[in-house]
Amino acid sequence: MKLAIAQTNCVLGDLTGNAANILRYAEQARQQGAQLLLAPELSLCGYPPEDLLLRDGFYRACEQALADLAGKISGIAVVVGHPHERGGKRYNAASLLRDGAVVATYLKYALPNYSVFDEERYFDHGIEPCIFEIGGISFGLNICADVWKPEAALRARNAGAQVLLVLNASPYAVRKRESRYRAIRERIAETGMAVVYANLVGGQDELIFDGGSFAMDRHGSLTAQGGNFEEALLMLELQDDLRPVGETVAALSEEADIYRALCLGVRDYIGKNRFPGVLLGMSGGIDSALTLAIAADALGADKVHAVMMPSPYTAQISLDDSREMVKILGVRYDEFSIEAMFQSYLTALDSTFAGRAVDTAEENLQARIRGTLLMALSNKFGSLVLTTGNKSEMTVGYATLYGDMAGGFAVLKDVSKTLVYRLARYRNTLGQVIPERIITRPPSAELRADQTDQDSLPPYDVLDAIMACYVEQNLPIPAIIARGYAEADVRRVVHLIRISEYKRRQSAVGIRITERSYGKDWRYPITVRYQDTF
Repeated sequence: MKLAIAQTNCVLGDLTGNAANILRYAEQARQQGAQLLLAPELSLCGYPPEDLLLRDGFYRACEQALADLAGKISGIAVVVGHPHERGGKRYNAASLLRDGAVVATYLKYALPNYSVFDEERYFDHGIEPCIFEIGGISFGLNICADVWKPEAALRARNAGAQVLLVLNASPYAVRKRESRYRAIRERIAETGMAVVYANLVGGQDELIFDGGSFAMDRHGSLTAQGGNFEEALLMLELQDDLRPVGETVAALSEEADIYRALCLGVRDYIGKNRFPGVLLGMSGGIDSALTLAIAADALGADKVHAVMMPSPYTAQISLDDSREMVKILGVRYDEFSIEAMFQSYLTALDSTFAGRAVDTAEENLQARIRGTLLMALSNKFGSLVLTTGNKSEMTVGYATLYGDMAGGFAVLKDVSKTLVYRLARYRNTLGQVIPERIITRPPSAELRADQTDQDSLPPYDVLDAIMACYVEQNLPIPAIIARGYAEADVRRVVHLIRISEYKRRQSAVGIRITERSYGKDWRYPITVRYQDTF
């Protein structure tokens, strides 16, 4: 028999639009001979609905949308994910739609409550397996986290399932595909069932869902692999030995994977929130250059407005390189000198600052003037301001509140500085858009004469390595030092992380690409006396 995976991009809460999209894929699959279509987890409403799941009306609306969708399904069976209320309890569910009706419903067993997941907050645990037959084959259902542990898959197998269908809304992170393969192969080894794995695609606030739906046979061999970061219909054929065979798309390089994830995040955040376009401040540096390239690739040049705001400390090469890049990309570009505005601020503060040395107060004034101008343009034209800071800077607080942190969406929030350089090099392999000098010159905030980032920070390769150990791997200080990093550098970085939490808490929402981003993954107190010593 033939079956299909609908790798859909949902708009959270757009029940009518999401249902229509599922119906469109069902019709395409039916026309290609499929008897069954598998859609992702909570694909009817979008994922994650968060506190919408605390509202009674949301469940009633989802129930009505599910019934309406079922009534339109003809000539094919469809499995769709949705929230479900039963007997005063609420569940993450998947239902089989067939012959115009909802004929079976599975309730998710394993509710993740870690990292970005809060399902224990919203849902009750299901217990019973759900088995149904199509074309003489018995299918069992699991939902996402169910397959990361043995119990739910074993229950399906013991109830008679021959093939396991798994609905997923599994967020993207670097090297996540290998983790999914490993978990599925463990379930196959325990149950002997082939697995069909459907994953959501699209951006939802900080989360990226990468798709990458796939199938494996009863021996754990990959027999079909869908593409990443785009909607797709993946057709499969269950052969006589229950081997689900379909097209296999080659994996991308890590840089290509991340770059496409960032583009998808920008495209969906801007598109789903109906902004007409984006604004960003250019500096002649690598971070704003990469952000500009991503924005142009994601949205098209006509929706991107770059603004250069030189101060007395802006180097001529920063102006030259910015002008060259916007010309290559064809985006709208403006220059506004902030020198007179900066001097006006200094004059106003002269008597109050008298007798005190010039320091970060004067430096940050420049960043805040720029932030004010960008937000004025945003108010006037409706475009969203993209911030350009990276994860390394956010880690140690190397950013100005209400200055370069001013904006609505942080494209590079989870991208380390060393990765920024790798992504810039990768983008230029697709066509040279970032001038080489932007990549090769020493990074600088250009807020004082002859400034470089390394005046006040460890080298970025050291900083990023320590950040990865402490933030992303949760390693204690002695273990990081044991890896060969200087104790002074480690303790300095950890100290900066601790005192910068108040800034991170006020930063714009940004795209998550690691398992420990500065969003829902990171929940540290601002007011705290504890300091890491062990």
